[in-house]
Order: sequence, then C-alpha cells, then structure tokens
Amino acid sequence: MNPIINQIGTIFIPVRNVENARNWYCDILGLENNGEILFGHLFIVPMIGTGIVLDSKIYSEDNIIKSPVFHFNTDNIEQAFEYMKSKNVELTTGIEHNHWFNFKDPDGNHLMVCQC
Repeated sequence: MNPIINQIGTIFIPVRNVENARNWYCDILGLENNGEILFGHLFIVPMIGTGIVLDSKIYSEDNIIKSPVFHFNTDNIEQAFEYMKSKNVELTTGIEHNHWFNFKDPDGNHLMVCQC
C-alpha cells in the first residue's frame, strides 16, 4: 500500500498582500470576504474540492505563477468570460476552443477558467 494518496489537497498562491488578495478572490468567487487570516500571512479560500491558500510569506516576483497550474470550473464559459470582464479582471486570452480562457490576479499570477 502506497502512503501517498493520489489526491491534491491544496494549491498555494503567492500574493503581495494577503488581505487584498482575500478580498479579490472572494469577490470573483462570490464568497464572503470576512474569513480569518492565519499567522498574519495565510488565507484559506473556501473551495469545493481542492483547496487554495493565499500566502504572502512566499510572495516574490520569482514565485509568481507564470502559467496556469490549475483552473476554476464553469458551466458556461461565455458567461464566465463576460463576468470577469465586468469585474475588470486582466484577461490574457479570449475564449479558446470554446472551453477556456486565462487571466491574471492583481499580483500577476496567471490563472484559468475552463468549461469541462
């Protein structure tokens, strides 16, 4: 029996200011932004499935996510794209192959939304 489980627990995202990042991520995900910041540098984004932790302690220009390493799910890619435009999110692609698009968070991390 292998002691390593084939399951992803959480993804860490480097952010400059954890409180600002908490507010931004909660806004685009439609979540309350009143969650506790742990140890002065961590915020656990309440997610369904794999978790996201925003961490200001690991932030540096070198640690910014330069290519999406995960994607947020959507049931309607066109609606998600228009929603992100309405939030003035920096979109880095249009809708590609009718399934996905990329964008940046305020710290420059490259992220993706995908209709699978």
